[in-house]
Amino acid sequence: MGEIKVSPDYNWFRSTVPLKKIIVDDDDSKIWSLYDAGPRSIRCPLIFLPPVSGTADVFFQQVLALTGWGYRVIALQYPVYWDHLEFCDGFRKLLDHLQLDKVHLFGASLGGFLAQKFAEYTHKSPRVHSLILCNAFSDTSIFNQTWTANSFWLMPAFMLKKIVLGNFSSGPVDPMMADAIDFMVDRLESLGQSELASRLTLNCQNSYVEPHKIRDIPVTIMDVFDQSALSTEAKEEMYKLYPNARRAHLKTGGNFPYLCRSAEVNLYVQIHLLQFHGTKYAAIDPSVVSAEELEVQKSRLGLSQEEP
Repeated sequence: MGEIKVSPDYNWFRSTVPLKKIIVDDDDSKIWSLYDAGPRSIRCPLIFLPPVSGTADVFFQQVLALTGWGYRVIALQYPVYWDHLEFCDGFRKLLDHLQLDKVHLFGASLGGFLAQKFAEYTHKSPRVHSLILCNAFSDTSIFNQTWTANSFWLMPAFMLKKIVLGNFSSGPVDPMMADAIDFMVDRLESLGQSELASRLTLNCQNSYVEPHKIRDIPVTIMDVFDQSALSTEAKEEMYKLYPNARRAHLKTGGNFPYLCRSAEVNLYVQIHLLQFHGTKYAAIDPSVVSAEELEVQKSRLGLSQEEP
C-alpha cells in the first residue's frame, strides 16, 4: 500500500507550491496558512476550506490538477477562531488582504459549513459567487455535541484527536481510501491542541445556516453513497435547503473523496466552474478548456450529475 505523503505527486506539490503565512488580525498569533497557485490575473479564484482534521495540503491533488488546467486555486488552513462570527470576520479580512472581491468556495465537512456561514455573513455585500459543498452539513446539532462545544478548549490534545478519529471509517475500505485515511491521521497529528479544540468548537457550537440569505448563490452538493461521517438525514437536509443545487454523487469515497477519488472530484469541480466561463467571475481563462473537452472527460469516468 503506497503512502500519499511519500508519493511523487505530493512531493512535487510540496517542492513547487510555496506555503504562505498571513496575519490579518490584530492578534499576531492568528496565522492563515495557504497555497495560492495558478494565474494571479484571475480575480475570482476557487478557495478550498478543509475539514476538522485537515490542513491546507489535503487538497494538493486539486491544486495540481486544476492549476495545470489554468485555474487559480487557493487551499488554506484556519487560524484558531472560537466562534463563527470571529471566523467570518477573519476570513473577510484575508480576502481583503488578497484583494479578492468575490470567490468560489469548496468546503469539505466543517469547511462546507463555514463556507455557508461566510456566504450568509456577507449576504448584504456578497463575497461568495458560488459554493461546492462536499460531505457538508447545515446544522451543527446533527453531531449531538452542542452541550460539550464550550468545553473542548479544556481537553488535552490526545482526547480531542480521539473524538475526531471516532468519525473516521473503521470498516473495510479499498487501498486508496485506506491511504487517504492514513494521510488524514498524519495531518491530524500535526495539529496542536488549540487548533483542534477551536475547530471542534466551530463544528459543534450551536448554529445553523439561514438559507434565505444565500439562496441566489449557485451551489453544487457533492456527496458519497458509501459510509461517511454524515448521516442520511443530514444529506437529505442539505438537499431540502438547496432545492436548486446541482448534485454530484460519488459511488464511493468515504469522508475524503478529494484524496481517494481525486479525478472524479476534480472533474465535478470543473463542471461546476464551467457555468462562469466567459464572465468576470471565471476562475480560469475560458480559452484554456472547452465544454467539449469536459464532456469527453466526463464520459470517460462515467460520472452522474443531477440537475435540479
